[in-house]
Amino acid sequence: MNRFDWLPGFITLLAEERVAILHSDPILLAPAHCLHLDAEDWGRAARVASASGYRWAGLWGDPVDEQVRIYAVLAHEGDYLVLMTEVPLQAPVLASHTPYFPAADRLERHLHDLLGVDFQDHPDARRWTRHCAWPEDVYPLRSDFPVGGDSPKRAPADVDYPFERILGNGVYEIPVGPVHAGIIEPGHFRFQAVGEQVLRLEARLGYTHKGIEKIAVGRDASGLARLAGRVSGDSTVAHAWAACMAMERAAGVDVPPRALHLRALLAECERIANHLGDIGGICNDVGFAF
Repeated sequence: MNRFDWLPGFITLLAEERVAILHSDPILLAPAHCLHLDAEDWGRAARVASASGYRWAGLWGDPVDEQVRIYAVLAHEGDYLVLMTEVPLQAPVLASHTPYFPAADRLERHLHDLLGVDFQDHPDARRWTRHCAWPEDVYPLRSDFPVGGDSPKRAPADVDYPFERILGNGVYEIPVGPVHAGIIEPGHFRFQAVGEQVLRLEARLGYTHKGIEKIAVGRDASGLARLAGRVSGDSTVAHAWAACMAMERAAGVDVPPRALHLRALLAECERIANHLGDIGGICNDVGFAF
């Protein structure tokens, strides 16, 4: 099957739903194909993609001058299609993809917290990455926000996050974290349970957001790979490899077989180490009461 032989059919479906394609570019984000859409058609395009069985695979935004460029990635038959649009920086409003792709939930909330993009019809308006570190009208991934932050003071405690609660006879709540006794990175987990049955578990993450997106701008290839490897200590090989793959694809570079074998060997060592650590953690938790 030829690459993107399904794309003309998808474009036809978009046209039937009156989705305006401002520009179609197979080169800009190669090997992905990019469709530049009008912001008014952002939600309709997601509805068409969902009905066609496409997989929603990612979302990010770039502040450029007085605009915010939004990119969403769709995967289909081994190919990647990037939908792109622009909204004004002073009023960045866009239709949500979450009603059609549940995977868009947290990434859209992330963009709202850090870039100020307001996703209409999103089913969950609670903040996600913003942990009371900045005022409500400050967005740290915008160009005018300093890389090192703007306040040396300790952020106030995030005590007002509206966790969903289940009420009823015998229901109790167990809060875990965000500071853990072991080496696990910060995360707050709120359990609602009856006896041994867990009715709901809600995770509150993002405590170690470092602004990687901002401090990565302007680095050379080796510097970016090192930065990616420092995002999370237990996945340094995986993150560094992913960054290298992205740069190599963008530059059209073919990696020598020996380099791929060495990367795979290191990634397998990392996987085994993580699995052994997790198995040990399970044994520790099972024997905790004893």
